[in-house]
Amino acid sequence: MSIAAFSGIAQAEAKYILKVAYENNPGEPFDKAIHEWARLFKEQTGGQGELIPYPSSQLGSKKDVIEQMKLGSPLITLADGAFFSDYVPDFGIMFGPYLGASYKDIFKLNQSDLYKEMSGKLDAKGLHIVTKDWLYGSRHMLTNRMVKTPEDLKGLKIRVPNNRIQIEGMKAMGATPTPLPLAEVYTSLNLKIIDGAENPIPVLYGQKHYEAAKFLILTGHVENITNLVMGEGTWKKLPANIQTALVASGDQAGTFLTELVLIQEQEIIEKMKQEGVTVVEVDKSLFKEKSKSFYTKFPEWTPGLYDKTQEIINL
Repeated sequence: MSIAAFSGIAQAEAKYILKVAYENNPGEPFDKAIHEWARLFKEQTGGQGELIPYPSSQLGSKKDVIEQMKLGSPLITLADGAFFSDYVPDFGIMFGPYLGASYKDIFKLNQSDLYKEMSGKLDAKGLHIVTKDWLYGSRHMLTNRMVKTPEDLKGLKIRVPNNRIQIEGMKAMGATPTPLPLAEVYTSLNLKIIDGAENPIPVLYGQKHYEAAKFLILTGHVENITNLVMGEGTWKKLPANIQTALVASGDQAGTFLTELVLIQEQEIIEKMKQEGVTVVEVDKSLFKEKSKSFYTKFPEWTPGLYDKTQEIINL
């Protein structure tokens, strides 16, 4: 936040300045959505509020950024249940493989009392979710060899973000999870340090992972709904009208992203085919069955948590 934020000095420039840090490259759907959020926030605060985008990991890895914001830096970043589980264990289930049949099921969970309860616990740990219904995309795999069944994943080193939830999820599916920052994946694929990566299609394309891994395996193993989060201390220092505008403009930008991702997924699959990528449709039920063991790996979760999520989804 700018020095002027707490000084009460009236001035023409923005009084409430927040940096938005993320790993995605300029031009990816998520980057476009952050720029849309910045535009809407500025408009809805009459220029008092400003969001400054920092793409391509300019401010460090996600874990670095989250630690900085907990210490009071005026930062916002994207994070999800897999990362939040370090602070509130139950949050990890939100990133479980095949938890819902589509992103709409996860949006439904986001509106539930269960989600509100977990968010409240996260506030107590120093992190505040600003806006939550952002479709990052269905997560698929790009590999350097053909994969048709879970058995084909055996021995394949697949890059995952460095968190226990995604490591265990990939392990349950049958692959060898290899945690790496997103910025290191392209080089690691080219050097054959890893055999593949998983992410939503626009991210895989934006990071050019298809140049080294020529098989797009449409596993759709996680419906990746991301959240935008900031330090609870920074959030509390914002006046109510700025908080309201930040949430409202964030929710609008989330809708913008969701629509953009759904359009771009299909367009990018066609672009990848033109780049020589083989697109592989798989029987998702085989991968879902294989990954069920994931939900038995977390004794720290509230008993019956998986069944609770399915009740909410099926209401």
